[in-house]
Amino acid sequence: MSRTSRGGGRGKDRTFIVQQSFPRPRPTTNPYLVMLARSIASQPGVALRTFSWRAALLKRSDVFHVHWPEILVSGHSPLKKAVRQVLTLLLIARLAVTRTPIVRTLHNLERPSGISRREHLLLGLLERRTTLWIRLNDETPEEAGKDYDTVLHGHYRDWFEDFDKPASELGRLGFVGLIRRYKGVEELVQEFHDVPGDATLHVAGRPSTDDLAARLASLAGDDPRISLDLRFLDDADLVTSVSRSRLVVLPYREMHNSGGVLTALSLDRPVLVPSNAVTERLADEVGPGWVHRYEGELRAADITRALSAADSGSGRPDLSARDWSEAGRRHVEAYRRAVELVRGGGAR
Repeated sequence: MSRTSRGGGRGKDRTFIVQQSFPRPRPTTNPYLVMLARSIASQPGVALRTFSWRAALLKRSDVFHVHWPEILVSGHSPLKKAVRQVLTLLLIARLAVTRTPIVRTLHNLERPSGISRREHLLLGLLERRTTLWIRLNDETPEEAGKDYDTVLHGHYRDWFEDFDKPASELGRLGFVGLIRRYKGVEELVQEFHDVPGDATLHVAGRPSTDDLAARLASLAGDDPRISLDLRFLDDADLVTSVSRSRLVVLPYREMHNSGGVLTALSLDRPVLVPSNAVTERLADEVGPGWVHRYEGELRAADITRALSAADSGSGRPDLSARDWSEAGRRHVEAYRRAVELVRGGGAR
């Protein structure tokens, strides 16, 4: 059941404590989490606590908000993973005993591949204990018997406000961000060879494997119109790469919640993305000329068509529905609703 709760009830005369599942932000922390933390902490009567095992297990909180739960049960060594899994089991038990609701944001529709049976069991237990699920867009499917709220993914305009933003270059296509197989960058480079004229393609971001990096270099070949910058990009480099692009191409094989799309739109650059219910709704939301779509496999003709349209565009996309002050308010409403669900016996 999906709706937005106004919260209420007992305890409003004391600080409402939100325990997040992510630690104190670092320079490499996902900007979404940083801006989310700021927006929630700015709400009246609310305190936000970032994650540590000591705080999560020993300190009082009114709600526990989980983002990527697989991080809780994973580790860089077998010993670290085992310790984290025991701690996760203790945390779930403590939340059950104290009747503290778990709120989960659905960043991904499926669990990651390649995880162990024990990790699957712990994630399943955490899911069964989850009181409320937050969707980042209206197209995320709902399961019967679960409670949902929808809070749109916020924009990045404030985050990038103080960075230098060079002008876009006529005919320049860009892919920016971490490069993984599912993002379709190989297909983009392959198809670009058949794009006519003076168009250029710049691929910037760190590949997930050395094999993928070598594959991209091989596909680019000696085409002087293709440039590769295969390294991790800090925010300044990311802003420069996106801003110099006339069109950002993100040919993900599966696109549901994409920070990359919102990054480009926040920097006033149009995107070319697969056509599905999510991207069609986004196109309607931000206004004409910003979200170009293609059907099926990406083809050179799709790139040529979208680039031609982007070269004639102007103005800014409408991102007013993704203001972070609204996102913070809506999250706190969802937290208070989760508390009411637990008090009313609705928690699972």
